[in-house]
Amino acid sequence: MKIDGTPYRSVWVDPDDGWSVRIFDQTKLPWALDILRLTTLEQAAHAIRSMQVRGAPLIGAVAAYGVCLALRGDAAEAALRADAADAALERDGAMLAATRPTAVNLRWAIDRMLGVLRPLAPAERVAAAWAEAGRIADEDVAQCEAIGRHGVELIAAIAARTGRRVNVLTHCNAGWLATVDWGTALAPVYMAFERGIDMHVWVDETRPRNQGASLTAWELASHGVPHTVIADNAGGHLMQHGQVDLVIVGTDRVTRTGDVANKIGTYLKALAAHDNGVPFWIGLPSTTIDWTVADGVREIPIEERSGAEVTEITGRTADGRIETVRITPSEAANPAFDVTPARLVTGLITERGRCAASAEGLLSLFPERR
Repeated sequence: MKIDGTPYRSVWVDPDDGWSVRIFDQTKLPWALDILRLTTLEQAAHAIRSMQVRGAPLIGAVAAYGVCLALRGDAAEAALRADAADAALERDGAMLAATRPTAVNLRWAIDRMLGVLRPLAPAERVAAAWAEAGRIADEDVAQCEAIGRHGVELIAAIAARTGRRVNVLTHCNAGWLATVDWGTALAPVYMAFERGIDMHVWVDETRPRNQGASLTAWELASHGVPHTVIADNAGGHLMQHGQVDLVIVGTDRVTRTGDVANKIGTYLKALAAHDNGVPFWIGLPSTTIDWTVADGVREIPIEERSGAEVTEITGRTADGRIETVRITPSEAANPAFDVTPARLVTGLITERGRCAASAEGLLSLFPERR
């Protein structure tokens, strides 16, 4: 994807040294485009925990590179006894896995890395880790591009049927900033834009961290896609008045039965869409499917983040200063995600195609999981 005409990925290996990892500090967007250099396991873990990087696929990719940095950080790795090296590998993986509980891609990426590295001698692990992390990143790009190809047909069909501008509503940020490139929910939007389809995106502000207003709006603007930021509670009103043709959101975890965990407020959008007959689609790579969970409401752990995210807000003042202010005297609860039951989901858009949000729907695309 592009920032003012220049293509970027959201995580990459620094070409100057060939090993340090570069990311955008998403906590500084949209007011500053800060590129961070990660050189240690601790920095990678902090980037995930503090939401300098966020979005399930990107979290997984950065965690994979975190394993690489952990191995490189021990200069004596090759000299360690095998049992000591094995213990260090498991410890580092556990540290990364503890950073965020809801996004399943985090655990998936770490398990994949450790599965490749465990059988190898300590001296062989560093090179193998970098190669595997690179494959995880490249596969995410390919998966998101495929999601875009399968999802763009939904937008194209509405444009062909109505002969007018297509209005898509999205919640939180599921664009290329949440993945390695393209995005999940926004990949179809970008492809529709590139095709020249007349379209417009309603961008939920997505309180309390404002990922929609701060990140989705920024990346759509950087790429030139028409959009309008709206208050979170405006979506239902727009649907009632026929101003939303399609809702597409991302997800941090989908159960094997089609329940969807996503940023808090997604469930309310699904209810409004259901009440108004608006299609409600989820864009996701298969790495976000948790085949071990059946009941999302009861089984998916919901991250409870700091109440300060609710009680404080950061913005730019009239004279250009970036300031954080408190907006309520009260303390706040801050559940970061909610679960939308499969019955409210029109369908899932994966790299293998579209399917119903159900056990049979998913198995039709992933028969090897039967």
